[in-house]
Formats: sequence, structure tokens, C-alpha cells
Amino acid sequence: MNILFVGDIVGKPGREILRRALPRLVERHAIDLVVANVENAAGGLGVTRAVAESIRQAGVDVMTSGNHIWDKKEALDYIELEPRLLRPANYPDAPGRGHYVARTAAGVSVGVVNIMGRVFMNPLDNPFHVIGREIEAVREAAVILVDFHAEATSEKIAMGWHIDGKVTAVVGTHTHVQTADERVLPGGTAYITDVGMTGPHESIIGVQTKAALSRFIDGMPSRFETAAGDPRLNAVVITADATTGTATAIERVSIGSADIEPLEAPSTALS
Repeated sequence: MNILFVGDIVGKPGREILRRALPRLVERHAIDLVVANVENAAGGLGVTRAVAESIRQAGVDVMTSGNHIWDKKEALDYIELEPRLLRPANYPDAPGRGHYVARTAAGVSVGVVNIMGRVFMNPLDNPFHVIGREIEAVREAAVILVDFHAEATSEKIAMGWHIDGKVTAVVGTHTHVQTADERVLPGGTAYITDVGMTGPHESIIGVQTKAALSRFIDGMPSRFETAAGDPRLNAVVITADATTGTATAIERVSIGSADIEPLEAPSTALS
């Protein structure tokens, strides 16, 4: 079976290219389940009910998140109502949940776990302790996918080795830069340090370059706005053996608007 994991969706440009590209990717790679990180999907920070539902309508089955999950206040209520929207499991006391078990059209169960790192991040519960509890919570699933939302490459790689052979795949999110280290670890766990960003790549990790540059040049506050140029979809395709729960392959995906045949005019809904 094939699972598509879509890297951090950033703002309207990210949602738009997801809407346009996803049907083609699902067909081309014979995808059975789609998972996407949505923590930057609403205006570049956070997620709202309307945005999450538009992403679901585009074909995403399960949504993961990270440190920006609470940036839109309505997410606090919505995440309690929508089990397919996850938050990092190692928040010590927060609404929502850090895992979900989905089923493909063929009836194969897929457990999705969302966890967050601590290096250069918020001081949450130790992810290396919490992950064991979360894996047990979805142990019934034939296939288990972990979204490790973290900054440090060393922490992500350490998590891959920590649970190699215990889950089907560990995919890193958060940095918005797709890494080229995809592989299947010795225990049968597919791994990549960062899936990348689905959004405007003519930017500084999704933000308009002028505003982001000023922070580095003079250190003064500036208003960050989502960029618009060169929208691209970054993702990975994970091929899994549903009998053993191991991965047999992982493939990077990076496509832009020029790679997609023209569709109807871009959507004007939502920002």
C-alpha cells in the first residue's frame, strides 16, 4: 500500500497547489491514504475549521500539526470535535489528541501519531518517553506513521533510530526545507528528516522575503506575511507492507504549478 504525506501546508498558496496537485498524485502513485501537516495552513499561522475542512475536501484523510496549532483560537474548540486533526501528543495538558487510526478504502488500518521535539522548541514532555505510549495506543493498526515536528536534525534522526522497527515511517516536519536523506532504516522504518513545505517557495520558509530579511539585517520587528511566488508541493510517498507493518520504500515528491496541467481558475475563498 502507498501513503502520501504532504509537508507543511502554508497559507492559501499551499492549499491551492494541494487542491490542484493532489488528485494527480493520488492517481500517479496509487495512493491509499493522504496525511498532511496543516499547522501553517490558515494565513501562514495556525488552522481554522473552514481551512481544515477545505483541506479535507481536497482529499486529505488525516491532518497533523505542531507548535502553531493554537495560533488561531477557534482551533481549541474545533480540535475537540474533529478527531482527524491532531496536535503533538507530548503537550502535557491540551485539547485534542495526538493519534488517530484511519482506514483505507480497502479496509487497511493506518495509525497516525503526531509528536513534537524539544531542541530549540517549546519545553514539552519528553517525546522519546511519550512516543512509546502513543505507539501502544495505535498498536492495533496494520501500518503506523509518525509525524515528528522538530527543529534539530539530530533530534529527528535520533527519533528515527529510537523507534526503528516499531513503526512503519517517521517523517520530519517544521523546517519547511525538504531534505535528501530519505531511506528505509534496518528495522524496516521509512525515514526522512524533513518532508518540506507545500506553499510559496519564492520566500523565506513561506514568508515574504523583505520582512523576513529585515529581522536578520537590523533585528527590528516586522510584520510577517505569507508570500505567493513559486508555489510547490513537497511530500513523500511511503510504500508499506500491511502484513508486516514495515516500509519497503520512501520517495520524495516536489512539484510546482508548471508540472500540473491547467485546471479551473484558482479559488478565491479563504486567505
